[in-house]
Amino acid sequence: MGDTLAASLLRKQLKELTKHPVDGFSAGLVDDSNVFEWQVTIIGPPDTLYEGGFFNAKLSFPKDYPNSPPTCRFTSEMWHPNVYDDGKVCISILHNPGDDPHGYETAAERWSPVHTVETIMISIISMLSSPNDESPANVDAAKMWRENRDDFKKRVARIVRKSQEML
Repeated sequence: MGDTLAASLLRKQLKELTKHPVDGFSAGLVDDSNVFEWQVTIIGPPDTLYEGGFFNAKLSFPKDYPNSPPTCRFTSEMWHPNVYDDGKVCISILHNPGDDPHGYETAAERWSPVHTVETIMISIISMLSSPNDESPANVDAAKMWRENRDDFKKRVARIVRKSQEML
C-alpha cells in the first residue's frame, strides 16, 4: 500500500512540475519506469558564487515516501560545505524526522511529510546561496569557506565553468 501511495504522490508532483516549472531547477525521471529515481538540474542561483552553473543531481525516494525523506546526490562536481565528497547533500530537511541524536537540529527543522520535490529543491538552492559551515559535511570546503574565501571562490568558479562546458 505504501509503495502505491508513494508512487502516486511522486507522479502527481512530477506532473505538477512539468505543467508549472519552478525557477531555478528542472526535474524528470531517470527512467520512465521508475518514479522513485529523479534527475534534477539545478541552475546556479543569481548573485551567488554558483551563478551560471548547471549542476546535475539525483533524488532517490524511499518506498515509504513521504514518511521518510529522499536522498539527494550531486552527479556534477560540487564544492560546498554542505555536500559530502561523494556528492550527497546534507541539509536538515533531508534528515529523518524526529529529534536529532547529535542535538544540532530541532525536530521542526528536519524532514516532514509536507515537503515536496519543489520544497526540497528550493532548500538546496538556498543552501547554495548560504552555506552552513557550523555543521559541515565537507570539512575542507567549510574550512576554506571560513579561512580562505578567495580560494573558495576560485574553486567554485572552476566548477561553474566545468558545468557549462558539460552542456
